[in-house]
Amino acid sequence: MERRNLLKLPLAAAALTLAGSMAHAQEAEKKVIGVSIPSATHGFMGGLNWHAQDTIARLGEVYPNLEFVLSTAGDAAKQVSDIEDMLATRNIDGLVVLPFESEPLTDPVKQVKAAGKFVTVVDRGLSEEGIEDLYVAGDNTAFGRVAGEYFRDNLPAGAKIVVLRGIPTTLDNERVEAFQAALEGSDKEILDMQHGNWNRDDAFKVMQDYLAKYPQIDAVWAADDDMAVGVLEAIAQAGREDQMVVVGGAGMKDIVKRIMDKDPQLPVNVTYPPALISSAIEMTALRFVSNAPMAGRYIIGSQLITPENAEQFYFPDSPF
Repeated sequence: MERRNLLKLPLAAAALTLAGSMAHAQEAEKKVIGVSIPSATHGFMGGLNWHAQDTIARLGEVYPNLEFVLSTAGDAAKQVSDIEDMLATRNIDGLVVLPFESEPLTDPVKQVKAAGKFVTVVDRGLSEEGIEDLYVAGDNTAFGRVAGEYFRDNLPAGAKIVVLRGIPTTLDNERVEAFQAALEGSDKEILDMQHGNWNRDDAFKVMQDYLAKYPQIDAVWAADDDMAVGVLEAIAQAGREDQMVVVGGAGMKDIVKRIMDKDPQLPVNVTYPPALISSAIEMTALRFVSNAPMAGRYIIGSQLITPENAEQFYFPDSPF
């Protein structure tokens, strides 16, 4: 059952609250916030890691009573160990966690909550609802729906689609279910759906298999721009660039630039900003430096990037 307790605090208001509570923070007791995120194994996570480090550095200067413990993990087992260590040896008061995978991180995060700590879950939900105090994410349902609606409304009748899913997580399920729902009842056909794990190399291999199996593919939903890069390379090697369009997501600057330039192979994209980790860390900090209520769900909407609006989503200096 989806929880409908939506946190409506705008980020601008959050920033004002942060600034206004500086004097209070300087007098407050020391608090330790753990931040556990996946390693920068691909572009989106590279951007997310950059935003996490930048936010921690900035907040550390503003709030001398806040100490941040940042850990990055290349797999679920390492992330579980990191969180257990934060709880046992660093005595964290709060935890911001973007789970590498939902299922293996659920019990460790549950133990943090059971110890009386404030828990913020980011992006990839846990496999059990109701554990975290605060959930911050992009709108994964909209992310899948927007892409599906674009295919439904713009592909020719009888078009055939292949899908590359991400890592098995609750958010991947939300995206794919919404994508399928948007196409339900249309004359568009999904030929296949396999996990590309939000990884360029994995996506390249999956797309190679698709190209070998299916003589007709009209569109690819890569569900992530890193996977889209691998998909595009596989299509180029097969010499089938003029046969299909590719729609990824998250707004990678190289992809957005090609949309700006009206590349026919990349007609649109869907937003899902890696800076959402900054929102999560700042809101968690507010829990300890102000009286602002920090609980519920904060969902950042997804928008369709087109040649007409791509310029406003193009950030050439971004790491992603």
